[in-house]
Amino acid sequence: MLTARPRGRVGEFSPFRRGMWRALSCSGRDVLPMQLPFTTEQFFDLLAAYNEALWPALAVLWMASLIASLLLFSSRRPSDRWLSGLLAAHWIWSALAYHAAFFTRINPAAWVFAALFLLQGALFFWRGVVQGRLSFAPWRNAWAPVAWVLIAYSLLYPGINAVQHFSVTRIPAFGVPCPTMIFTAGMLMLATPRSWRLSVIPVIWSVIGGSAASLLGVRADYALPIAGIALAIFSTQSSSHSWGSRNALTQPQPVRQTYQSDRGAA
Repeated sequence: MLTARPRGRVGEFSPFRRGMWRALSCSGRDVLPMQLPFTTEQFFDLLAAYNEALWPALAVLWMASLIASLLLFSSRRPSDRWLSGLLAAHWIWSALAYHAAFFTRINPAAWVFAALFLLQGALFFWRGVVQGRLSFAPWRNAWAPVAWVLIAYSLLYPGINAVQHFSVTRIPAFGVPCPTMIFTAGMLMLATPRSWRLSVIPVIWSVIGGSAASLLGVRADYALPIAGIALAIFSTQSSSHSWGSRNALTQPQPVRQTYQSDRGAA
């Protein structure tokens, strides 16, 4: 004889999976009827402790990102190695200062996130600072308008959360994974050569964070899937479509100039 399955067990997750979903949210809202490894109050208390303890460093990181973006947008382009170092600092900071130092207090799954973010920071440091193989330009390709929208959005991210949550301390501010991914996506769209290796972890995080945003209603993180899709398409496209390449093709060739000068002399 068949018996109906109790309603309370339908869609029930294991404690670890519940912790993973809760960890992936950058807002900490409880909209799923399940017991989580930490409460909403604990999460927002953690954010408050993080912001209050590290706000001077967060302000410096935000100002450095703003200045770098303004200089890159203008004709006074900063050093490519400096921009690569800034991206590395973003990911290493999120790995150590946020995930490892704070988020692991309420969720052990944060150690996995810390390892991924630390690896991404190391990739930026090695490829862009040590090897010097990344170059940034403000309007190098047709993706530049999308890139600048994402960069501006990441810098406005703390303000968007402050308006949504009516607070300036108990919110996801700068120096947390979500704005780090959005800022990185914008910067990578202004960089050459295009590298899918540098885009894998940011795209993965956009899927994780985007899923949490749709499930939990995190408004500020709705840009994550957009940034991830745009970065994935950009990083897999051929670099021959860049504006810089087209400009190079329209420049006169030195051999042709020499031929014409010799012909005139004859």
